[in-house]
Amino acid sequence: IVYTTYGTIGWLPDLEKWAKVVSHFLKPGGKLIFVEFHPFIWMYNEDFTEIKYDYFQGEPIIEISEGTYADQSAKIALEEIGWNHEISAVMQSLIDQNLELRNIQEYNYSPYSCFKNMKEVAKGKFEIPQFGNKVPYVYSIVAEKK
Repeated sequence: IVYTTYGTIGWLPDLEKWAKVVSHFLKPGGKLIFVEFHPFIWMYNEDFTEIKYDYFQGEPIIEISEGTYADQSAKIALEEIGWNHEISAVMQSLIDQNLELRNIQEYNYSPYSCFKNMKEVAKGKFEIPQFGNKVPYVYSIVAEKK
């Protein structure tokens, strides 16, 4: 089993290399369990008031962020470089490595309050107030090595 979770591929510019590493560590019949924040969410500015970034991977996203994901009020400013990978690119990189997609799901909540001003609407379910449960926050893929 290879398990990849929230906030991993956004730091990687090349999904083909990532998928090769995943495939390398899977034996035939082995499974990738992948859960990630939905690229829809990464299109927006910090306040979720306007679309700022492309859904499709293009140029790197370079931002200066204050605080950290663990402590949004931390007195620190960092330059972050990331990439927004559309779901089809993630799936295709896995298919190109002979991984068979077994399941894909999208979720209309986040399990973490990791974006600005999120509200917990049920235990372990967070939403951006202006979006509510009308947008995807997270998606998951299960793939198996042939």
